[in-house]
Amino acid sequence: MNYNEEFKRNILIKLAENININFENQQSVERILVELLQDYTVIKNETALTISDIPEKITMYLQAKKLEGLSDLTLQNYFYFLRRLSEHTHKQVRDITLNDLRMFLFKECEGVKPSTANTKVCYLQSFFRWMVDEEIIDKDPSRKLPQVKLPKRLRNSLTIEDIERLRLACNDTRERALIELLFATGCRLSELVGINVEDLNFQDNSIRVIGKGNKERIVYFNTKAKVHIENYLKERQGYGEALFVTCKRPYNRVGPRGVQKIINKIADKAGFDKSVFPHLFRHSMATLGLQNGASITTIQRLLGHSSITTTEKYTETNMESVKYEYKQSMTL
Repeated sequence: MNYNEEFKRNILIKLAENININFENQQSVERILVELLQDYTVIKNETALTISDIPEKITMYLQAKKLEGLSDLTLQNYFYFLRRLSEHTHKQVRDITLNDLRMFLFKECEGVKPSTANTKVCYLQSFFRWMVDEEIIDKDPSRKLPQVKLPKRLRNSLTIEDIERLRLACNDTRERALIELLFATGCRLSELVGINVEDLNFQDNSIRVIGKGNKERIVYFNTKAKVHIENYLKERQGYGEALFVTCKRPYNRVGPRGVQKIINKIADKAGFDKSVFPHLFRHSMATLGLQNGASITTIQRLLGHSSITTTEKYTETNMESVKYEYKQSMTL
């Protein structure tokens, strides 16, 4: 059966399913179709035979990003997301359109937060920009994908009083050392869990950490943090290379989820009615540092930001600062 016959048959089937017509009318429709199709050749789109090259390009992209120093977790997030794109769009990358990406994102972003939707847009744009740079495709179909406008909210950092409450709620030397180190250094969670004992320098109170993009930098801790780290090391079980280890054998390195659980436990004991998480210490260190006179470039270096714009997002002036400055400067 040629495609003309298949097309005619499918038309008749659809009409019979959707329109209540008798056999005689069906015959009339068939005669009309035969007459019209004499001057045409129907060609069927063989989409099922199209072999997509998206998986191949994903592999190349992830290999390139790994060489740039992206973490395994970030690469994994890219992989799972782009694999879903491959499953959704059975095309060659050069044939993918803006509308294809819109339809994919419509499905992906259903019910997610605006910030999550923006992350997914960034994943797509990074992937397609790379293919343009590598001259795999000529045009970037993701270029016109819009970012969702996020509501601007003031960042609420921990106060000095909050920090003291958390300190008093610590049960052991490990909890206290962890709290002090997070607040003193402003380390990211991934940086904290990666610290080894040999990275500590007690001569100048510094630590060598590995940040985003596998970049190494030096952070500093104060005397209070030094005392509690030393106390913890004296009591710490096991002799592995990791600084923070579990309390039970085989004394493995504490992972990101383990740190979060420790902080949740301390915050619950301290009676906090707001969420307390590792990154909040990082933001609080930056905010309080600026309030106490540290320059924004110093905070930028300590936090390991490549752009000062990123630092400004962490250090937006909160209402307590506005109230304090008003009392100091505007009350006449």
